[in-house]
Amino acid sequence: MRCEICGETINGTPLKTKIDGSVMDVCENCAKFGRIQKTPAVRKPISNIKSKNPQKSNISRPNTNQRRNEPTEELVEEYDSIIREKREHLRLSREDLSKKLNEKASVLSRIENGKMIPDLKLAKKLENILKIDLIEKVNDFDLESMKNNMSSTPTLGDIVKIKKK
Repeated sequence: MRCEICGETINGTPLKTKIDGSVMDVCENCAKFGRIQKTPAVRKPISNIKSKNPQKSNISRPNTNQRRNEPTEELVEEYDSIIREKREHLRLSREDLSKKLNEKASVLSRIENGKMIPDLKLAKKLENILKIDLIEKVNDFDLESMKNNMSSTPTLGDIVKIKKK
């Protein structure tokens, strides 16, 4: 079996670990990123439990697993240095740029220092005024096609780039 985080082969029994709300089978090295879970108690099937409100059980829930084909917009990774460098290149002060953005200079200062992430609306304003690219379109990728191309199930390590400091 492979670790669901790093993809390394697990010798022995994997550790069920809760990491950011998800319970995963991981190796000992990756277990430090979360809290190791005890084996869950056996639950009774839902059909044996009587509902106090029978109308509630008939409510259909929307399928949240449906994929959207349209790309999503995300802020580029080093937005803070891109904004600062372009503002300095245009010889604009923070106060001047903040007036053009109709924002406080302290907001612009926090964005340039990486302490605040601008929302998409503000990022688009910055793009238009500074003539830079801050927003990138990210397409959802199909895990099924990845599974067909790989020898086993893809892990987070196959999908995500782990940034090393």
